Amino acid sequence: MAKITSTENWKFETKALHVGQEEADSATDSRAVPIYQTTAYVFHSAEHAAARFGLADAGNIYSRLTNSTQQVLEERMAALEGGVAALALSSGAAALTYTFQALATQGEHIVSEKTIYGGTYNLLSQTLPLYGIETTFVEPDVESFRAAIQPNTKALFIETLGNPNSNVVDYKALADLAHEYNIPLVVDATFTPPNQIRTIEYGADIVVHSLTKFVGGHGTGLGGIIVDSGNFDWKASGKYPRISDPNPSYHGVSFADAVGPAAFVTYIRAILLRDTGAAIAPLNAFLFILGLETLSLRVERHIENTLKVIEYLKNQPKVTRINHPALPDQPSHELYKKYYPEGAGAIFTFDIAGGKEEAFKFIDALEIFSLLANVADVKSLVIHPATTTHSQLTPEDLEDQNITQGTIRLSIGTENIDDILADLDKGFAAI
Repeated sequence: MAKITSTENWKFETKALHVGQEEADSATDSRAVPIYQTTAYVFHSAEHAAARFGLADAGNIYSRLTNSTQQVLEERMAALEGGVAALALSSGAAALTYTFQALATQGEHIVSEKTIYGGTYNLLSQTLPLYGIETTFVEPDVESFRAAIQPNTKALFIETLGNPNSNVVDYKALADLAHEYNIPLVVDATFTPPNQIRTIEYGADIVVHSLTKFVGGHGTGLGGIIVDSGNFDWKASGKYPRISDPNPSYHGVSFADAVGPAAFVTYIRAILLRDTGAAIAPLNAFLFILGLETLSLRVERHIENTLKVIEYLKNQPKVTRINHPALPDQPSHELYKKYYPEGAGAIFTFDIAGGKEEAFKFIDALEIFSLLANVADVKSLVIHPATTTHSQLTPEDLEDQNITQGTIRLSIGTENIDDILADLDKGFAAI
């Protein structure tokens, strides 16, 4: 995890949560990061092992908690997002689940925008209620969020760009609203990597990514990450005793007292990850480190191609609607210009005349676009949300989120734009 012991008052008695300095140096000083493909770590002696498990000696014990390759990824993502610490996990879904579980428990409540990824919507609407955590879904505007906040609300949740229609919300205004009620703003920034926007600078408290998407860019590994801004005062809020008060599950430590700004991700590592084990594979951590090295260049090409595809679709008579905030007729166009002056949003949707049958014909005729359940790959991707990524939603929910049977989601890759447009021509010719 990102080093949190450089400031004296952050020192944490439970040092075994962190990688020992001698083990970390070789991973962070070298241009080529080693892959620590191991499940456990050799102790020098029985006394040394007892000291590690007794939390008296810093260093690795087991890769479910810490791994030196993972540490490099966490440090770099925390630095890119402007946070104090990060925790890499096995998937973006795991990162979101742990975030919600750390903030809310039985009898508590979350407010979320309704224009989000179908899997996250299902997690909040179907799975977490089994554990007593309820969610109210609202229109993506500040007043709708305000009206839904209850005394037991523990978080506001948004996506930087809604999935699949890429709507934008007012990050700064929602962060201010959350802080007015002494709760954090949680942001899923998967569609907007930190070289496009750092929502922590606008007041976000916790930022989550599916590393599988833009950060990796290669579609070869699963991973997720939670970045802690370090700005939320857990003790002053008074609403999060598992983080601010002595925790009986970890020797009575108060994470807020022990590690200060990094309390949130440290609590998740020490408790939720320890007990439920959604650890990232060292090889996948290495792959995401490689992805970060080309992130800026790739995203520039993604956006350049996307804007050209939008212009192309505007001239297609069989397209009835394009959902991208770069278009002046979109409800969140002004927010898009405010937060993304250089452009964003390589994943978006358009509606095709004729409904599902015509959408299927269009998709099946494409050759360069891969039909698969992923986004933000260097390859261009396509899918039919109503029957795949958002298929768990009811017909009413789909309508509420402006997803029809004629809606097609595109993820624009980095191929030559002429090849992308020629492939789209094939799709339209098929209908």
